[in-house]
Amino acid sequence: MIDCLLIGFNDFPFTNYVQMVEQAGTKSGAYRDLNLAFINFDGKPTRCLDLLNAARANTQPLLHNADFISPTILYLGSYLNKRNITFDYINLFQQEKNRLKELLLNEEILTIAITTTMYVTVYPILDIISFIRKYNNKAKIIVGGPFIFSRFMGSSPEAMQTIFEYINADIYVVNAEGEQALVNIINGIKNKHTLHNIDNIAYPDQSQFTITKQVKEDNSISNEKINYTLFSKKAFNEFVSLRTTKSCPFSCAYCSFHIRSGKYTYMSTERVEEELDAIRDIGNVTTLNFFDDTFNVPKERFKLILKMMIRNNYGFKWAMHYRCDFGDAETISLMKDAGCEGVFLGIESGSDEMLTIMNKTARKKDYYKAIPELKKADIWTHANFIIGFPGETTSSINETKKLIEDLQPNTYRAQMWYADPITPIFAKKENYAIKGSAFNWQHSTMNANTAADWVDHLFTNINNSTWLPQFGFELWSVFYLQRHGLTKTQVKEFISYFNGLVKKKLHGDTKLPTTNQIMRKLKNITDILTAQ
Repeated sequence: MIDCLLIGFNDFPFTNYVQMVEQAGTKSGAYRDLNLAFINFDGKPTRCLDLLNAARANTQPLLHNADFISPTILYLGSYLNKRNITFDYINLFQQEKNRLKELLLNEEILTIAITTTMYVTVYPILDIISFIRKYNNKAKIIVGGPFIFSRFMGSSPEAMQTIFEYINADIYVVNAEGEQALVNIINGIKNKHTLHNIDNIAYPDQSQFTITKQVKEDNSISNEKINYTLFSKKAFNEFVSLRTTKSCPFSCAYCSFHIRSGKYTYMSTERVEEELDAIRDIGNVTTLNFFDDTFNVPKERFKLILKMMIRNNYGFKWAMHYRCDFGDAETISLMKDAGCEGVFLGIESGSDEMLTIMNKTARKKDYYKAIPELKKADIWTHANFIIGFPGETTSSINETKKLIEDLQPNTYRAQMWYADPITPIFAKKENYAIKGSAFNWQHSTMNANTAADWVDHLFTNINNSTWLPQFGFELWSVFYLQRHGLTKTQVKEFISYFNGLVKKKLHGDTKLPTTNQIMRKLKNITDILTAQ
């Protein structure tokens, strides 16, 4: 008996996703955001890493941006095991369909929990549920996580009823955390109890879903340790993604993370050391990704962690999100010595006026100070920007462009503002005359179409920093490809070549390279990757 089968990430078939987004029109904000992330290769839309796979004639195993066990699986599996609940897992849905089918047909499964950490649309969830229903109608399907909770926060009760029915799961967890709710559901089903006394869930009751009492869950990041021994060495490949903090201490006006995640808490240096010791004991891990939004806050804690890592000589290479206003030259020097190879910088704007509106604590001077220091330490810098936030003007965008050209981060990306109604800026909706949501919006200084034009402009016209593709390719992918044998220069050359093909597409160039020409161009890189 498997008490709970955990389903990890579904990299929804990209061709299907493009077709769905296309239905909104090729001039829509959603499509234009997507359009910079793919080329048409061999008759189908193809993302950056997918192009490498195609050029390698799909040599197994395929390169994949999530080619390591999901941190959500690691955490939930450990949480359930600690409470005497048995579990199994499917890490990557698309790649493991055959194994999932075998489990569904041949194992007695009590519940199936679908995680939603990585999703911004409902389609990957629908895809998983449809597959499960095809082969097993006995296991109860539970869906929770950030996707469900963000919809729960931003929708009316009537709208949530429609969403629940549309997704077609059996039970939903509607809480910012929800781990205890999941345990209570499993135990309730196991013991044939009714669900009405379980907090933070929604379940079908006659003609509609009953939503139970909402109470705060507080699952301590320090007490809920990941038990890495529950998972095979092979599951890790050589990568681990981990967090040492929960939530965020800041309240940026474009972000709902701090609203959804509650009070900011973090592990002590000693607790981080225990975690890193456990990862070292796995034996084959070389590369870490700290996905904390604020790993270097507080600054003194971060320095203690860095000194501990140096003292223990772990030998890990790692990347992180870095707050430039919470660092200094000493911190960056320690980061280098501790193995840091890259940072994600959520700069968002090169305009101090816009940074103030966004309620960012950093200012332009912090970026002009930090980025040269990071580059001097040979730490890969990726700078991310939001275009079109309320208050944005041609002048503020030109400041952003100048900052990129002045500082020349290794990679950058500019994305059109996503208008999420549960973010703090919507408390000032009337002040900025905000109308619409998601990628369909306008306000007193700009509209979505103009913002998309500016994103295209930045993509096309900045030459001394390399645009980082999205949708299946992130900063993490840069280091992933290095572990597969490419140099930094080769990774950058490949990304630049891919971006060049996207630019040709944008400009309507009918003289795109043929499939064979692209294959020949990438042969040196694919030979290295295939030899690994």
